[in-house]
Amino acid sequence: MSTEEINGSPEQNQDVLRRVIEEGFNKGNYAALDPLFATGYREHQFGLKTTLQGFKEDIHYLRTGFPDIHLTIEDSTADADTVWIRMTARGTNRGPFLGPPTGKPITITVMDVCRFENGKIVEHWGVPDRFAVMAQLGLLPQSAEEKS
Repeated sequence: MSTEEINGSPEQNQDVLRRVIEEGFNKGNYAALDPLFATGYREHQFGLKTTLQGFKEDIHYLRTGFPDIHLTIEDSTADADTVWIRMTARGTNRGPFLGPPTGKPITITVMDVCRFENGKIVEHWGVPDRFAVMAQLGLLPQSAEEKS
């Protein structure tokens, strides 16, 4: 059996990850995520819950803080069992997120890596630009030049 038969093709895996972004993050359709993840899925992003159910809860928390959140995939590449993507996330802080709502918009870069087995996501590593989020929400100290 070939690696592609075991893991799905790189193109199929990219499509699975695109569906996670569109359905889970952009639409809040958490039920659509179930067939896209393996039973033993593991989340590795710092601060997130480690299971698929926990991942759905974390997306819900994000969508509560930023009800208009929208992720746009800017770049994507894949090999036999891994997909890497670079995205732009945009939204307005209208609900609790690291404190009370600020009403401020954010635009940040997000990098994600997913490993696949049998056409399903088994592991995820994510790197959202959290400093950019905090700065844009006014949660970081500003220098004298930035204040003026």
